[in-house]
Amino acid sequence: MQIKLFTIPISDNGSSLEEMNRFLRGNKVLEVEKQLVKNQNCANWCFCVSYISVPYQTATSGKKQKVDYINVLDEPTFKLFSKLREQRKKIATEEGIPAYAVFTDEELANIARLPEIKPEKLIGIKGIGDKKVEKFGKRIIDMFLSVSKAEPIK
Repeated sequence: MQIKLFTIPISDNGSSLEEMNRFLRGNKVLEVEKQLVKNQNCANWCFCVSYISVPYQTATSGKKQKVDYINVLDEPTFKLFSKLREQRKKIATEEGIPAYAVFTDEELANIARLPEIKPEKLIGIKGIGDKKVEKFGKRIIDMFLSVSKAEPIK
């Protein structure tokens, strides 16, 4: 833990306050103590900031950029991706869970890219494990195969 002191005159034009705010946004702040200090000539706000010098991620900085899959996937793959999304929505509605809890868009795009679909191929996709395959895999595989005009797995 480190400490930094800021003194901001009451008559500040905003530059000292902006400097302190930049510092606060750029560090993990543990505690801020403030006190108004007056003397004969002026008054200042004094801030004592306890912080960790390693910058931390804000809530939005850790988020992935949204991907527009129509621009990423070729036309046949995007059509399959769209059908997979429809199936995911049905499953999510039936299960009473959010669609992303069934499969994320990224997982569906990777499923749509598969040349053939089998449970072991699904498990090879990042984010899909045994439990997802056990719970939702058969329905996604059956839908995948019906769209690609193949026989569903029994």
